[in-house]
Amino acid sequence: MAIDATTIEALIRAGFPDAKITVQGNDGQHFAAEVIDASFKGMNRVQQQRAVYASLKGLMDGANGELHALALTTKAPD
Repeated sequence: MAIDATTIEALIRAGFPDAKITVQGNDGQHFAAEVIDASFKGMNRVQQQRAVYASLKGLMDGANGELHALALTTKAPD
């Protein structure tokens, strides 16, 4: 089952309602996302990215995941 950028953004937005979120990609499996959120202050990049991946509710889990690849950039606002 293919997924779209709007669905990915909605899932991330549910976990980070005040974030600036940009999701790109349209092949149904490979996407790039940038998430800028104040909650990332004090977190290292791995912690930030784990938090975002958790919001995707298993869509990237192994061979059965609907989302094959997500190039993820995360940071706290300046």
